Amino acid sequence: MKKIIISALIASSILTSCHKNAVTGKRSLTLVPESEMMAMSFTEYDKFLAANPPLPDSDERVQMVKRSGLRIQKAVEKFYADKGLSKELQGFNWSFNVVNDNSVNAWCMPGGKVVVYTGILPVTQTEEALAVVMGHEIAHAVARHGNQRMSQGILVQTGGAVLSVALSQKPQLTQQLFMQSFGIASTLGTLKYSRSHETEADKMGLIFAAMGGYNPEVAVGFWTRMSQGGGQKPPEFLSTHPSDETRIKDLKAFMPEAKKYYKPQ
Repeated sequence: MKKIIISALIASSILTSCHKNAVTGKRSLTLVPESEMMAMSFTEYDKFLAANPPLPDSDERVQMVKRSGLRIQKAVEKFYADKGLSKELQGFNWSFNVVNDNSVNAWCMPGGKVVVYTGILPVTQTEEALAVVMGHEIAHAVARHGNQRMSQGILVQTGGAVLSVALSQKPQLTQQLFMQSFGIASTLGTLKYSRSHETEADKMGLIFAAMGGYNPEVAVGFWTRMSQGGGQKPPEFLSTHPSDETRIKDLKAFMPEAKKYYKPQ
């Protein structure tokens, strides 16, 4: 009887915890309230920066990332405002930092907490390509893809416990699930985004970059360089961001739509 009751509670939680993407209209499982995700995000972001001190603002690379990040931020805010969806960004406290790490990586936690690794800059090569990366990562955050991945992890690992319960009962596992969900180094590896998540982030990211005044066409060259890997082992960034002929083909197909938003600055 106890198992039946627990199963019923989990089923009820799933039915009432489906988030409707404000842009695509698609529904997805999000067991964790976004406010709780942001609270955890702000804490983990500070912990990460304490362990990985960011480069100073005087560094030209940092200036480029912050400049690009601010333009993407304004683009996202305008995009949502134009659709009457500004409430979806409630609680965001944007931050853009660069860490000196050779990993080819970048990520965005809930609430607009962004980190760019110096290792990806030789691949982006230009500020415009960097904007494509940041637009893509920020798109994952605003579309709550990480929340969906963490919800799936909690469902599997804790039987559908709410975040507060998961944190109190299994704090280390919950923290690892969070770090995995946003592509941050973890001893358990990384929870991969689905193909649909990647396609959605690609398209939204192109729009954000274009609205920020960056030519979205540079995305094709960037993802081509990413797919080449620069060696026998694909870069870490590709573990959650698969780049292949299909992706590049899809980017080219979506480019005319993205360019409608392009206003050079």
